[in-house]
Order: sequence, then structure tokens, then C-alpha cells
Amino acid sequence: MQPQTQNAFRALADPTRRDIVQMLAAQDMTIAQLTERFDMTRAAVKKHLTVLSDGGLITVETRGRERINRLEPQGMAPVLDWFSYFDQFWDERLNKLKEAIERKQK
Repeated sequence: MQPQTQNAFRALADPTRRDIVQMLAAQDMTIAQLTERFDMTRAAVKKHLTVLSDGGLITVETRGRERINRLEPQGMAPVLDWFSYFDQFWDERLNKLKEAIERKQK
């Protein structure tokens, strides 16, 4: 597994980070806005954002004194690629099973 894929999975492994991803899918937010929605310190939210950034799932833009966190949809591509392999794998397996059952019924 590629390092970028591993970092993305690591970022998505935590329920708080998955919640942050969902919030950022709806709108860009500052650390302060995100902190208001969780029962944790600003420093803890910042750590979660760092992991999401390292995973390529968010980008951070500095506007004056604010740091705006934005979902990076392309960051999900390695995860989706990994899952699509198994989607195809199971499609092929189930098709073979279906064919075997149909041959047996004839």
C-alpha cells in the first residue's frame, strides 16, 4: 500500500476525524469553528486537522489571522481506488459463483 493511501486510511480511522471531514464537506471552517462543535481543546482539534492534512484529505489556507480548513476531495482517491479493487474482486467472485450454481442447476 502506498504511503499516501496509508496516511489517508490513518486519517479516516478516527471517528472524530470522520466527523470533521463531513463538516468540511458542508463548508470550509476555521479551527475555532470546529472546536465549538467538539468537547475538546483547540490543540486536540489542531492535532486531528494535522492528521487529516497529512492524509491529503484537507488543505489549509491562511487568510489574515485565520486558517481556513477545506476538504480536499481528491484526497479520497487513494482510498476509493483501494476499495474499488475489492469491489471488482467480489464482483468477479460472485459472478463465478453464480455461473457455477447455474451450471449445476442445468
